[in-house]
Amino acid sequence: MTEMPSHARGASWVRTRLRSAPWSAVALGMLVLVTAFLAAVLPRAVEVYETDGLRTAVAGAPPESTVLELKTPQPGFERSEGARADAVRPEALAAVGARARALLPEPLRADPAQSAYGVRTAKSLQALDRWLPRPDGLPPRFTLLAQSGAAAHATVREGRLPAAGRVGVDTGAVEGAVTRETARALRLRVGSTLTLAEYPDRPLTVRITGVLEPRQPQRSYWSAEPVLRSPALVVSSGRPPQFYWEAGVLLAPGAAPALLGGQGEPERYWRFAPATGRLTGSDAPALVAAVASLEDGPALVRMRGAAGPTAQLSTGLEQVIGAHTRTREAITPVVGVAVFGIAAVAVVVLLMSGGLAAARRDAELALLRARGASLRGIAGRLLAETAVPVVPAAVCGLLLALLVVDGARLLPALLGAGAVALLACAALPVRAVVAHRRPRAHRERDDLAHARPGGRRAVAELTVLVLAVGSVAALRRRGTDGSGDLLVSAAPVLVGVVAALVLVRLYPLPLRWAAGPAGRLRGVVGFLSLARSGRSPAAVAVLPLLALLIALTTAAFGGSVLTGVADARERAALLATGADARLDTADGSPLPAGLARAVREVPGVRQATAVGFAYAAEHASDRTRPLPVIGVEPDTYARVARQTGLGGFPADRLGSADGVLGAVASPGVAERLGRGPRRLATDSGVVTVRITAVSPRTPAAPEGEFLLVDAAGIERFAGPTTLLAAGAGLDAKALRAAARGAGAGLSVTVRAEERAALADSPLQTGAERVYVWAVVAGAGYAVLALVLGLLRTAPERAALLALLRTLGLTTRRGRRLIGLEALPQALLAAGGGVAVGWAAVRLLAPGVDLGRLALSGAPGATVPGGAVLRADPWSLVLPAAVTVLLAGAVAVAQAWWAGRRTPITHLRAGDMR
Repeated sequence: MTEMPSHARGASWVRTRLRSAPWSAVALGMLVLVTAFLAAVLPRAVEVYETDGLRTAVAGAPPESTVLELKTPQPGFERSEGARADAVRPEALAAVGARARALLPEPLRADPAQSAYGVRTAKSLQALDRWLPRPDGLPPRFTLLAQSGAAAHATVREGRLPAAGRVGVDTGAVEGAVTRETARALRLRVGSTLTLAEYPDRPLTVRITGVLEPRQPQRSYWSAEPVLRSPALVVSSGRPPQFYWEAGVLLAPGAAPALLGGQGEPERYWRFAPATGRLTGSDAPALVAAVASLEDGPALVRMRGAAGPTAQLSTGLEQVIGAHTRTREAITPVVGVAVFGIAAVAVVVLLMSGGLAAARRDAELALLRARGASLRGIAGRLLAETAVPVVPAAVCGLLLALLVVDGARLLPALLGAGAVALLACAALPVRAVVAHRRPRAHRERDDLAHARPGGRRAVAELTVLVLAVGSVAALRRRGTDGSGDLLVSAAPVLVGVVAALVLVRLYPLPLRWAAGPAGRLRGVVGFLSLARSGRSPAAVAVLPLLALLIALTTAAFGGSVLTGVADARERAALLATGADARLDTADGSPLPAGLARAVREVPGVRQATAVGFAYAAEHASDRTRPLPVIGVEPDTYARVARQTGLGGFPADRLGSADGVLGAVASPGVAERLGRGPRRLATDSGVVTVRITAVSPRTPAAPEGEFLLVDAAGIERFAGPTTLLAAGAGLDAKALRAAARGAGAGLSVTVRAEERAALADSPLQTGAERVYVWAVVAGAGYAVLALVLGLLRTAPERAALLALLRTLGLTTRRGRRLIGLEALPQALLAAGGGVAVGWAAVRLLAPGVDLGRLALSGAPGATVPGGAVLRADPWSLVLPAAVTVLLAGAVAVAQAWWAGRRTPITHLRAGDMR
C-alpha cells in the first residue's frame, strides 16, 4: 500500500479539523478581519488627517507668507535703453518664469493659476494731485505693478483693462486700473489721472481706464501684495506720527519699461503660489529643506542661473510649515496613547484566542506527543490549520481599510495587517509547543493557588516596571511637545501592564483569606465560589485581567484627554466672548434703543444686560495706561456673571452712599486703588468709588483689568455700547436677525460658534476622531477578553454545577455560585482599572499639555493656567461599572444555559458509551 505524501496528510488534517470545528474557525476569522482592518486603517487615518492638516495650513495661511517670490533688481545701466526695456517685457519675464518653475525642488510645486510675474516699484511713488484724500495732510503714495494675468483674475466693473501700446524707458504716460476698494477710498474713477513723482525730469502720469472686482481676492494673485487689492492707512515715522494712504495701481504687462525711468527702485519678480493638491503629511521636512535650499543653498544657485546673478528668493513658508509641525508633534504622542492602548489589548486578545484553542485541545495534543508526534510536526499542522481562516480574513481586512480610507500609502497598512496575520497564525502553534515541549502522562495543575512564578517571570516583570518608570519620568520631564518618543506614548499602557502584573500576584491572597471565614458559614455557595475563583487557570486569569486593565486605563486616560480638550475650548470661547453671546457697536456708539428687549425675546436667551465703557487715569499725570471703568445695571449684570461663571457677585456690592459708588475691581486695580474712597476723572465725568469686592474676571472684560460701577452713578455716561446675553441654547440665527432689526453696524459674537471655530483644524478633528474610535475599539476588545476568559472555563463550570445538582444543590444556588465565581475577577479588574486610570492621569498630567490639541484652530486663543489633563470621573467609573455588569450578565447567561440541560448530559460529556 502506497503511503500518503506528507503534504496530502497535512491537507487531510486541515480539512478534518475545520469540518469538526467550523464555528471556531469562523470566529477566529472574524476576529482577525476586524483586527487587521483596525491595524491597517489606523495608520492610513493618521496619515490622511496629517496630510489634510498640512494642506490646510499652507492653503489657509496668508498668501504673503506662503508665496515664493523670486526677484531681481532692474537691469543694469551698463545696458542700452532698448536692452533694458527688452529684459522687462512680458515675453522675457515669462521665459524666465518657466525656467524657474521647472527648477523648484520637490516636493514644492507651483500653482500656475495663482502664480504671476511682472515688474513693480519697490519704493512707492508720491502722488502730487491735491484732490486726493490726505488724512493728516500727507499725500498718498502708490505702488505700480505691471503684473501678468489681470484678465483671468478680475472682472471689469467700469471701463476696461489698461493697454500698453508702444512703451519705452522714457514714456511719460501709461494706463492703469484699480480695484473697487482703492477707487472708493481714494475717490478714483475711470478717467482719473494720477501724477506721480520720483522721476528725474518729469512726473509719470497714470490714467485710470478701469475699475476691477478681484476674483478670489484672498488668493495669492491679489493677496501676495495686499496693497494691490486694498488700500491701507500707513503711519509715518515722524513725531507726532501721521497717517497717509498707500495703494496699488495695476498696469498692463507691456508697460513695464516705463517704470525703469524713475526712482521707484523697479524690480522684476516671479511669484510662485505653492500647489497643495499633491502634498502629503510626510512632505513637511522635505518642504522645509527645499525652502532653505531656495533661500540660501544649491537651489538658489540654480535659480540665479535662470533669473540672473543678483536674484533672491524669499518666502515665509518655512514658518507656516514649522507651526504645523510643532502642532503635529504635540498631538502625535497624545494620539499615540490611544493607538498603543488598542494595540496592546488587541495583542492580548489574539494571544487569548490562541491560548483558548490550545487549552481546549490540550488532551488531544498531549496524546499526539505521547504517541511520538514531533513538536515541528504539531506546530506545522496547527500553523496550516490556523492560516486557512486567518490569511483570507487579514487580506479582507486590508482591502476594507483601503476602501474606507483613501489617499494614503499602502505600506503601513500592509505591515499592520501582516503583523496581525502573523500573530494570529503563530499564537496557537507557539502556545502548543511551549505547553507540550515534553510528553506528559497527566495534566499538571496550573491554577493561581498552585502556580509559583519563576525567575524568568520576575525578570520580565522587573523589566516592564523599569520601562514604565522610565516612560513616566520622561513624560513628566519632557512633556509631549515635540518629543516624538514612542516610550512616552506607551506610558499609560505600561502603567496598566505593571498594575495587572501586581494584581495577578496579589489576587490569590484575599481569596485565601476570605475562603477560611466563608468555609465556616452554613451554606456552601460562598466557599465554593471563592475556592473556584482561586483555582482558575493562571493563563485565564492573567490575560483577561491584563486586557481589562490596559483597556480601562486607556479609556480613563482617553476620556480625560477628551474632557480636558472640551473644557479648554469651552473656557477659551467664554473668555473670548464673555457670555453666551456678545453684541457690540462697530464704532463705539451707543446701542440702538430696543435692542435689549429684542434680544431677550430670542429663543434660548435667559438673561441680557447692557454695559458701557469709560476710561480714567489712576493718576492725573498718567494718561498712558487708561483704566477701563465699566458702567453696568447691577441686577441684570450680576445674574449674567453668575450664569457664566465669570466673577459672580451680589448686586448690592455696586450700591452707592454719600456720593461714593461701590465698585468691583480686578485684583491689580484693587491693589493699586486700595479700599478707601478714590476720586477718578473719566472721559464721562468725575466719579468717586470705593472697592467693595474683588473678582479675577468679569463678563464685560474677561481677560483684562476693570472697575465695575453702577452706570446710573456716572453723570455724563454716553450709554451702553455692548450687550451681553446668557442662555446655553440661544438661537444664533434669530439673535442676528434681532440685531439687524434693531439697527445697522452691530457685530454679533456667539460663544458656541467661537467654540466650534477652535476645533476646525484637520489635525484636531482627525486626532480626536482616531482617539475616540481607538478607545471604543479598545473597550470592545476588553469586553471580548472578558467573554473569552469566562467561556474558557464554561465547560468545567457547567460540569461542576451538574455534579453539585446531583448532590442536592438547587438550581437557584447553582446560578448564584456561577455568578459569585465570576465576581472576584470582575471586581478586581474594575477596582484596579479605576485606581490605575486615576493614578495614570495624576502621574502623567504634569507632562501632558492639551493646548495644541484643543486650541490650535485659533492661534490667539488662550486658557488661564493652560489646557491641563484632569481625571474625568465618568471615564473612570463608567467603564469599570460596565465591566462588572457584563461579567454578571455573562455568568447569568451561562447559568441559564447550563440549567436547560440535564445533569447527565454534562456529566457524560465526551463519553462515547
